[in-house]
Amino acid sequence: MTKKIREFLEYLELERGHSQLTIRNYSAYLEKFAQFASENDVTSVAKIDLDIIKKWRLVLHRRNLCNKTLNYYMIAIRSFLKYLSKMDVKSLAPEKIELADTPDREIQFLEKDEVERILKAYSGSDILDLRNRAILETLFTTGLRVSELVGLNREEINLERNEFAITGKGGKRRLVFMSDSASEYLQKYLDKRFDTDKAVFSKLKIKEPALSDSRTGQKLKSAEQEKSKFEELDGRLTTRQVERIVKEASKKAGVVKKVTPHIMRHSFATDILRSGADLRSVQSLLGHSSVTSTQAYTHVTDKHLKEIHSKYHHRQEDEG
Repeated sequence: MTKKIREFLEYLELERGHSQLTIRNYSAYLEKFAQFASENDVTSVAKIDLDIIKKWRLVLHRRNLCNKTLNYYMIAIRSFLKYLSKMDVKSLAPEKIELADTPDREIQFLEKDEVERILKAYSGSDILDLRNRAILETLFTTGLRVSELVGLNREEINLERNEFAITGKGGKRRLVFMSDSASEYLQKYLDKRFDTDKAVFSKLKIKEPALSDSRTGQKLKSAEQEKSKFEELDGRLTTRQVERIVKEASKKAGVVKKVTPHIMRHSFATDILRSGADLRSVQSLLGHSSVTSTQAYTHVTDKHLKEIHSKYHHRQEDEG
C-alpha cells in the first residue's frame, strides 16, 4: 500500500499538476490511513474494504474532528481509490465511500464601499505604496488566489490588453482579466522598478535614501534618492506577506471585518454575480474545476435579490 500511495502522489504532481501543499496534505491523510490499516492487517490495496473504512472513520470521529475535516480524510482515500481504478489495480470502488453532510459554507465578502476604502489605503506615490495598491487592485479585479498572485511573472502580463494567462489548481490554464485601474497601478509600480527580477510582486528592502553620490559627493535629485531607498530587492513576495499587506490595508481603511486575500476573491465573485454574470462564467473566471464550488456564492446573491425585492416591490392593498 505504501508503494501505491507513493506512486499516487507522484501522479498528482507530474500528471495532474497539483501544488506541493495539496500533495503534502494528501500524503499526510493517506499515510495515517495506511498505518491504521496495517495495524488491522490490511497491508495491500486489494484488502481495502468498507469494514476498514468504517473503522477508520469511527477513529477519526472519536477524535472530535468536524465533518469537514473528516471529509478531507475520506476525499484523500477516495481519490487514491480512483487512481487505483484508473491503473486497473483491484481495490474498493471509490464511489462506495460516502462523505459526511456539512453545513452550507458561509461566504464572507466586502461591500463596495469597504472595497473602495481598502483600495485607497495605500495612496502614496513611492514604489512601496504603488506595489501594495497594485496588489489590492489585482486581487479584487481578477479574483486570483493569493498563491496565483505571488507566482506572477512580469513577462506574463499584457498591460495593453489588461489580461494574462495563469496556471491554477490542477495545472489548469485560464485567462485572467484586469480592470483599467489595476492595470494603471501595476504599470506605475513596474515603472519604478530598477531591477531585473522576473517576479511581478517583489519584496523591498527599505533603507535610508542616499542624499549624495558616494563617488562624486554631488547631491542626488529626489528621484535618484527614491531609487537609492528602494533599489535593493529580495525576491518574490510570499503569500503570508501579501496577507499582511491586505490586513494592514483593512486596518488603515477602518474596516472591522477580518479581511484576507481570499475575502477579496469572494468579493470579486459576489460583485460580478450581483452585476448579472452567470455561474458558468464566474466558474471560469475563478478557475473552479466544478460549478458546485461556484454555487456557494448564490447564497449571497440570493439574499441580495431578496433585499432588492423588498426595497423596490410594494404590493398595494386594494382600498374599500
